[in-house]
Amino acid sequence: MDAFYASVEQKDHPEFRNKPLIVGGNPQGRGVVAACSYEARKFGIHSAMPCARAVKLCPQAVFTRPRLERYKEVSTTIMDIFRQYTSLVEPLSLDEAFLDVTVNSRGQNSATIVAENIRQHIFSKTQLTASAGVSFNKFLAKVASDVNKPNGITTVPPDHAMDFISSLPIRKFFGVGKVTEKKMLHLGIKTGLDLRKWEESTLTFHFGKAGSFLYNIARGVDNRGVEPRRIRKSIGSETTLSTDTDDILEIHAILKDIVSKLETALKKKNTGGYTLTLKIRYHDFVTISRSVTTGFPLYNGDDIERFLPGLLESTQVGSQKVRLLGLSISKLTGNKRIPRQLRLPFMDKEKLQLQKQP
Repeated sequence: MDAFYASVEQKDHPEFRNKPLIVGGNPQGRGVVAACSYEARKFGIHSAMPCARAVKLCPQAVFTRPRLERYKEVSTTIMDIFRQYTSLVEPLSLDEAFLDVTVNSRGQNSATIVAENIRQHIFSKTQLTASAGVSFNKFLAKVASDVNKPNGITTVPPDHAMDFISSLPIRKFFGVGKVTEKKMLHLGIKTGLDLRKWEESTLTFHFGKAGSFLYNIARGVDNRGVEPRRIRKSIGSETTLSTDTDDILEIHAILKDIVSKLETALKKKNTGGYTLTLKIRYHDFVTISRSVTTGFPLYNGDDIERFLPGLLESTQVGSQKVRLLGLSISKLTGNKRIPRQLRLPFMDKEKLQLQKQP
């Protein structure tokens, strides 16, 4: 979908149309841009940018708070449209999905025609525009979907794939973030053609297990299938503080609130998890995480709170001001509760190894 949150707001609120609209937090506070209209993007505004910075770039910008329930409602409509064409739909987010239309309900042999029909169907149902990428694997389809945004379609057939990849800036490669891009540019890798010149072993040396993936996609090889039922890997909640703080009591109060939200989410999904991760962003935007993996699943707030002191001990909380706190549970048990042994007093003394991540 094109600028999904902002487009929904402009559809629902005619007064926002044709204006630089920002969906996000308070421009006078610590909020960030969740989404923005294409009118706002012309000023260099983008998602995850601090709202205060967005105001400086575009003083006339219009701000509105996100309405997640409304976006979920529209997303459900769009996903239902997808499934009218194929059962092989893999949602990536509220506004994006992979579809395998090799076999489709319309009996159409052209994936490009199917994609165009879906785009028209979405617009007639929601008055929102969508862009599509059509190709023979996930990587190429994903990249192609961004080429003719907004309201466009790009097809990359097999015989054009190498030329398409060769001219592709490395920042456009799916999975290449700012840190990886910076490292690649330092190594002289600027385009897909540059990447294709590197041996797999060398890429693995520089980029770890991602090296093999990069080696393959530079050659148009991506054998991942569309997975209609994606398995949730973690459940989490985080809070950006209105002002930075090093007050331990305030930090504990905030974490207690996050624990409550996390407990509610776990109960809603009827699941638990074996790994608890604490995420902290300091005042200087340095972000760290600390994790602990237990021998039993964590289901509720009491389970989670038992391990917070140990996680906090290995951080600089109290000596450095904090701007964001978050908790997540991973290694989930799935949609079931696993019986576990009742804890005995000596068991609380067990030593659990902390995994540190920068």
